Amino acid sequence: MMEEILAYLRAVADWSPMVKSALKILIILIAASILSRVLKSVIGLLRERVSRDRTDTEEIKRLETLERAFRYMVSVIITLVAGMLVLSELGINIAPILGAAGVAGIAVGFGAQSLIKDYFNGFFMLLENQIRKGDVVMVGGKSGLVEEVTLRHVRLRDYNGDVHFVPSGLIDTVTNKSREYSYALMNIGVAYRESLDEVMDVMTKVAAEMQQDSKFSTSIMEALEIAGVENWADSAVIIRCRLKVQPLEQWNVRRAYLKRLKDAFDIHGIEIPYPHITVYSGQAKDGTAPPFLLRQEDTTTSNTKTGILQEKSG
Repeated sequence: MMEEILAYLRAVADWSPMVKSALKILIILIAASILSRVLKSVIGLLRERVSRDRTDTEEIKRLETLERAFRYMVSVIITLVAGMLVLSELGINIAPILGAAGVAGIAVGFGAQSLIKDYFNGFFMLLENQIRKGDVVMVGGKSGLVEEVTLRHVRLRDYNGDVHFVPSGLIDTVTNKSREYSYALMNIGVAYRESLDEVMDVMTKVAAEMQQDSKFSTSIMEALEIAGVENWADSAVIIRCRLKVQPLEQWNVRRAYLKRLKDAFDIHGIEIPYPHITVYSGQAKDGTAPPFLLRQEDTTTSNTKTGILQEKSG
């Protein structure tokens, strides 16, 4: 009986280090999970507390973007530290691993320069507040609504619903269409015979009526700005104008203004030109001209007819 007890104690003693190691690994994993959740909650609470006293929507969007970036960084750091502690507890000497990782890191660095560039560019984009979730931007030759910003990439969704993942390393220029305010830019074409003063007066009145409309009063920030005659086109005089509007409202305001302006032009008899050709057979200085006639000779009767030239068959 005594021998059996001694054998059991020896077996327990043999298994004791393994049990202790397993418990330590379990504690490390649980602690890492708890720490990750706590830090993420703290970051969220800090963002809410800072946002509570702010009314600027631009600043709030920036804080939300920074919150997601910091949460991602916390997850990566805690995972790496927990992994090192687990390897050490398993009896694996992490010093050679760290040394090899340094050497491998140099080798991988040369082969993964684009990946490193992605993270550096992403970090500075967030630091300089160039882009945030909810913005409409043009980056890397793609444009759309920003759905996600990480250190690695920017995710965009365009008007067709297509999703574009643009690596941060490919972004050398950011065109942000939703920062502080926007302009609804329009080129209005009218016929050469129209009075430009009358046309501009109608344009101004239509914009003023839109600004009084409750549907657009909060979107339009200032009165219509008419730059003047932009170009003499083949069939039209081009007048350039713009409306200062809230971010992301430029497209809605532009469409609504053009619709109302078309109706106003119809009421005032202002011609919106289309490509056409007018042929004159000579013109006096006062602008009068005789009708343009084509003559066709009938070879069968030797008579000359005046009218529109038509091709005969046979």
